[in-house]
Amino acid sequence: MMYRLIIFAFFILLSSTSFSQTSPQSKAESQEILNLINSYSKSRDTKDTVLLKKILTKDIDQLVSSGEWRSGIDTAIKGMMESSTSNPGERTLHVERIRYLSDEVALVDARYEIKNSDGSVRKMWSSFTIVDKKGWKISAIRNMLPAGN
Repeated sequence: MMYRLIIFAFFILLSSTSFSQTSPQSKAESQEILNLINSYSKSRDTKDTVLLKKILTKDIDQLVSSGEWRSGIDTAIKGMMESSTSNPGERTLHVERIRYLSDEVALVDARYEIKNSDGSVRKMWSSFTIVDKKGWKISAIRNMLPAGN
């Protein structure tokens, strides 16, 4: 009976450590991710497609608040540029949380606001899937407009 309890405890311990999230990475690594999100925001404001190509993965996908899916770097960048042109305004991203799923994957949740020329503010959420491919890059973006906004 004791042998079974030890085996059971071993498997419980093994499963809890195998599927748990990794501990938060270093402050330097978190700063790299914050810098990446700031670069994304800057590239959208300045319509810098060269910078976007450096910080997005080739297979990026993006779901925007209108429900449009953008798959692949060319489609995503084209959609981003069109969106920035048709929806002008000052865009800001305020990172709320970084969750490391592994040493090479992180989820970044941010408040996403667009200040319109009339002073109104469109308040949304953005989630970024970040992967480390010899430097952190954005692999997926999900923009959400909360109900009632």
